[in-house]
Amino acid sequence: MEVDVSNYVALSAVMFFIGVAGVIVRRNPLIVLMAIELMLNAANLALVAFSRAWVNNAGHIFVFLVVTVAAAEAAIGLAIVVAVFRRAKNVDIDEVAGLRG
Repeated sequence: MEVDVSNYVALSAVMFFIGVAGVIVRRNPLIVLMAIELMLNAANLALVAFSRAWVNNAGHIFVFLVVTVAAAEAAIGLAIVVAVFRRAKNVDIDEVAGLRG
């Protein structure tokens, strides 16, 4: 039994829009970082689904690239959150402008 590509794309779209909602609705930077990771994983799922459907390995290579970017984004994002938390004990996205100067 083989699963159709449209099912993977539908799941990818649902995951992506959950991530978009997490970025728009939440103000906690850790939740926003997790929502961005969810959006990147949704893109990875779509890339792998289309790569497998078209019997082309280019999608798998792009997935490795996206995973690398996601790891760098998580490391830099967590470093910024720690820097903000050291300065002010309240971490809020609207108050991140406090990192200036």
